[in-house]
Amino acid sequence: MLLSSGLRFVLASKPCLGSAVSQCQSRLSSSSIKRLQDAFRDPSSPYYLAPGEQGPASPDEKPVSESPQESINDFDALLEKGKKEMSRAGFHIPFIWQQVVEWGDHDAFQHVNNVRYVRYFENSRINWMTCLGNRLGGPAKADALLKGKGISLIMKSIEVKYRRPVTFPDTLLISHRPTKSPNDALDPATCRLSSSAYSVRQQAFVAHCNESVVWYDYDNLRKCFPGQEYIDAMWEHFLEE
Repeated sequence: MLLSSGLRFVLASKPCLGSAVSQCQSRLSSSSIKRLQDAFRDPSSPYYLAPGEQGPASPDEKPVSESPQESINDFDALLEKGKKEMSRAGFHIPFIWQQVVEWGDHDAFQHVNNVRYVRYFENSRINWMTCLGNRLGGPAKADALLKGKGISLIMKSIEVKYRRPVTFPDTLLISHRPTKSPNDALDPATCRLSSSAYSVRQQAFVAHCNESVVWYDYDNLRKCFPGQEYIDAMWEHFLEE
């Protein structure tokens, strides 16, 4: 009886033991899945997936990364869009200066220091003067304009208006164009220039600049009216306002 009773006890206990093991395995499986799901949602986890992002189809699938050529193509596309925006703003595309933003241009506030923009606009102005000199008489005339030989330009005032902060890495498209003023007839020696800086990375204008420069006779050390030839060359690619 004891033996048969014991056997009955063992036989009766086997289904209970199997059920407990099954439940334990189920709980462990659910716990593992939950931990994995939590890892997918945790931004600090190497398994994190942003909303809408899909993970690999299998553990062996290699991540897809953008090739260097694709990066170059993307930049070129953004560059062309930026040039079109500059053209819509009234600037002549061949006169556009491409200013590469350097890491050292940053200040303690982690963006390009405001003073740097003055140097950026200076680079664009020198590029514009070079183009002007080439139209007036080729490389020799351009060199004379830049070195203050004969009639050239001298800075009178500059005003910069900041619109958006710029950070590294970025490239700015900057260009100059002449503008009209009611005072032009009163002071024919003064030339007014307008300039803008466009961020390729942000696809937006980040700063504008207004400058007053003076036609100056460096041989006689006095301001002057440069002559109609200079004025016509300056306005050649721009509509008078």
